[in-house]
Amino acid sequence: MLAKCYSGAVSGVDAQKVEIEVDTSLGTSSFAIVGLPDTSVKEAKDRIPAAIGNSGFLLKREYEVTVNLAPADVKKEGSIYDLPIAVALLKSTGKFDIEDLRDTALVGELALSGEVRPVRGILPMVMEMRRHGCRRVFVPAENALEASVVRGIDVLGVRSLREVIGSLTGELTIRPVHTDISKLIEEHEHNTLDDFADVKGQCAAVEAMTIAVAGGHNILMIGSPGSGKTMIARRVPTILPPMTVEEALEVSRIHSVAGPQKGVSRITVQRPFRAPHHTVSSIGLLGGGTRPVPGEVSLAHRGVLFLDEFPEFSRHTLEVLRQPLEDGHVGVSRASAACDFPSRFMLVAAMNPCPCGYYNDARHHCRCTMSQILKYQNRISGPLIDRIDMQIEVPSVDVSKLPVTAKGVSSAQLRKRVMVAREIQKKRYSSMIGVRTNSDVKSRDMVDVCKLTSSMCADLMRMIEKLNLSARAYDKILRVARTIADLEESDAVVSRHLMSAAMYRKLDSRCENSFWA
Repeated sequence: MLAKCYSGAVSGVDAQKVEIEVDTSLGTSSFAIVGLPDTSVKEAKDRIPAAIGNSGFLLKREYEVTVNLAPADVKKEGSIYDLPIAVALLKSTGKFDIEDLRDTALVGELALSGEVRPVRGILPMVMEMRRHGCRRVFVPAENALEASVVRGIDVLGVRSLREVIGSLTGELTIRPVHTDISKLIEEHEHNTLDDFADVKGQCAAVEAMTIAVAGGHNILMIGSPGSGKTMIARRVPTILPPMTVEEALEVSRIHSVAGPQKGVSRITVQRPFRAPHHTVSSIGLLGGGTRPVPGEVSLAHRGVLFLDEFPEFSRHTLEVLRQPLEDGHVGVSRASAACDFPSRFMLVAAMNPCPCGYYNDARHHCRCTMSQILKYQNRISGPLIDRIDMQIEVPSVDVSKLPVTAKGVSSAQLRKRVMVAREIQKKRYSSMIGVRTNSDVKSRDMVDVCKLTSSMCADLMRMIEKLNLSARAYDKILRVARTIADLEESDAVVSRHLMSAAMYRKLDSRCENSFWA
């Protein structure tokens, strides 16, 4: 007898519908799974009979069981097919009055006891099931909250195979779980103890960071140890606009595929802040592995990627940032699969000016030789620096003046300015697909977005020649100038906006290959 139900296969952050076909007939005892299964899927033939037996259901040993996972040309990975195979198997025997499963999807790993265990990638799978018209989906209880943010499909959280069969036979009622993600965003919007008001004596750096956030620009801070670089960076999420429902679902899909992580909720309703250690590998940063999973650049999607001690990262690891910084996505190709992960993040980097950290510091003596300083600074390649819109100096603060220094501007005040600038950009780019901020604008459109007079062009050309800027750096200056104008609510970009933007190309103004020599 043949029985069918549905599940999903995850590739990257997307999913594909998988049809589970189970046929049973009396004969020699056998259990075959076909349809391009990997080793963990094949092992289901040992887990499922034990789980069925320990759940109190009896099956004849003489059954010949054939399981087909369609489409057969899509590789099936993981233990997510245990639950749908077990349910379809019980239905195919004809001994259980299980209702029609044509509009039902099931996802979950089975323990030998019949317990349903959580799996990764539940959110994109439930979205795909809804798109294909499934009316309901059974998921592990631990995944129910994560899956319940998808509207238009009933999500039933279950803890055991017996619960699933009880629900399908009408012996047990399981209420669907529904979660309003917009309410979760509102509840967590101000759930932070960090505030820019705690930052003292760094008004210029805070203003630069506000500009960077308003336009979605990448920024590099250079300063001595203890000048407040990390403190400023960790407060960036407090002035970012709240996530929209679409962004929250987009980010949650990535984290769902990546799997549970310490301190990270399965439903991401706050903008991510990722701060990997400088020993991270290029695969850990970019993503990949035997079964490709998102890396740090994708986990920071729609949020902040903070790289502290920037030159301490390996040269190869830093160079892989070029594509995601430029394109907003990462292509990972492996023998098993080729995946594309979104990576539209704001890069915030911090570094010391030299190995000891005190080069050009007014209050400390630098112990480094010039060759050591140059070698340290040259760990960051020119092409990578070119892709960072803003490079600023964060000078050390006089500790003796801290007790009498007034508090800085609060995050709430800075966020209001950012929101105004973002709203201006939203209206300006409403007709452009995929463009949300000034940093997203294509180079060909900058001429219309940032119109310059002939005198402004002449001033800018002189500055470019003096600083020996590249074409990409020229483009970055226009984008930052447009953001500065937006923060002032100015329709036009004027000379002072251009001059201010050019001042944020700190590394381009270095003399004799050294910062601020």
